[in-house]
Amino acid sequence: MNVRTLIVLCPDWPIIATAASADDAVAVIAANRVTATSPAARAEGVEVGLRRRDAQRRCPGLHIVDPDPDRDARVFASIAALVDRFTPRVELSSPGSLAFPTLGPSRYFGGDEALAKLVAADIDDALGSSGWFDAVGVGVADGPFAATRAAELALREPDHVRVIASGESAKFLAPFSVSVLGRPELADVLHRLGLRRLGDFASLNVDDVVARFGAEGRFLHRLARGLDDHPPSVGPPPRSFDVVSVLDPPAERVDTAAFAARAVADDVHQQLSAEGLACTRLLVVIETDAGERLERIWRHEGALSSTGIVDRVRWQLDGWLNGPSAQRPSGGVSRLLLVPDEVMPARGRQQGFWGGETEADERAGRALARVQGMLGVAAVTVPEQRGGRGPADVVVRAPFIGVDGERNQGRKAVADAPWPGRVPSPLPTLLPVDVMPIDVFDAMGVPVWVSGRGTLSAEPSRVSFDGTSRGGISILGWAGPWPCDERWWDQLTHRRRARLQLSLSDGRALLVQIEQGRWSVEAIYD
Repeated sequence: MNVRTLIVLCPDWPIIATAASADDAVAVIAANRVTATSPAARAEGVEVGLRRRDAQRRCPGLHIVDPDPDRDARVFASIAALVDRFTPRVELSSPGSLAFPTLGPSRYFGGDEALAKLVAADIDDALGSSGWFDAVGVGVADGPFAATRAAELALREPDHVRVIASGESAKFLAPFSVSVLGRPELADVLHRLGLRRLGDFASLNVDDVVARFGAEGRFLHRLARGLDDHPPSVGPPPRSFDVVSVLDPPAERVDTAAFAARAVADDVHQQLSAEGLACTRLLVVIETDAGERLERIWRHEGALSSTGIVDRVRWQLDGWLNGPSAQRPSGGVSRLLLVPDEVMPARGRQQGFWGGETEADERAGRALARVQGMLGVAAVTVPEQRGGRGPADVVVRAPFIGVDGERNQGRKAVADAPWPGRVPSPLPTLLPVDVMPIDVFDAMGVPVWVSGRGTLSAEPSRVSFDGTSRGGISILGWAGPWPCDERWWDQLTHRRRARLQLSLSDGRALLVQIEQGRWSVEAIYD
């Protein structure tokens, strides 16, 4: 049986959460790509997926905002609270999207369409007060997948509602492209087989799909047929994996409560792993010393890792403790309960050739989390790989609690992408704290410079740290230059420079740069 589901979808939520006006041209950019835009930015041609420079070329006045999932989740808690008047079974999947089963609420409020219109009207009234109209779509269908597609179409409807009749989800989904399944590799194979629509894929025999694509193919084939993402379980109910943490004294700060959540999340994850299970839907419950009890469900398409559980608990705690005063609990958190509301067989993960995480890694993680709980989220940082052209851009310090394996894999892919003007590997490891001026001379004692075309005026012969052309240190070898013209579209942050690698006679190897006619040491090779 399918579960009738209502989905509320707000694709512009990362912009709305910044308190920006709908009339402002704003874009959220992560890893040099646009991930969300305001209506005014879209009117100027700024689209999701554009590179930063392309977006700013289309809209010179574009205001750029960094992604902040914590902020998005904290502000979205107020929207979820509005829907609580219709049902207590609200599920959050990500900031900007929520869902709940409609069986009970639909009967009470006069049917699926009447319920959907009431939900859309309440949220539109809340967002309209800040100028955001027509920002939410509400879809109702059999299962979350079809309901999400309906909500996407509802954004273009006059009343922002799209209801798919019971049993009609397969017919509704048939014209959609197979790319909406979210599996690019599978979509590519299906395209080459001539199966471009979900209806074509759904018409295949399930045995043939399983034989070719395995369990993942069976799961996606169910979605294409308009069935629920997981078939109903007919086995005995699983045992309880609930984990409780008592906070004494009660926690009134998010970082303190998040530290307790990490220990609880690790316990939940270990219990599930021991049984070969993974959590896909998590119930977060807190009780305060004033006797209040707050609950919220978070859903994830895949399996929630220990870090994923901690992230969602932290987002929810932030929404409760730092949210609007009308929804904020009057006391500190005295009890935290995590309930794996829905579990599935764990598919595991592929470890490295020489092994994966060790017990020492886990102990180190717990120790860092404990220090972070005492000193604050920003007090404990770890190196995180990013993309960039200079050695100072490639590795940055990030809060330990915010480091996630899946996100880091995506950032590593960005870091490994081509970066024009990037210094070739291996990169230097020592970065000077203060600017180290240096002068580079040719064999005649004339200063060396780099032309606008990226060529040297003469072959480097000696360097000097005291500004005199006499004496100095001989250059045994050099490589470059590597011109780098960054952010040419922004007058305030534009940088134009060129780099050289130098091997000196005293045994040192330097990475030097020239900017505005002045040389300096950017980094030192260890």
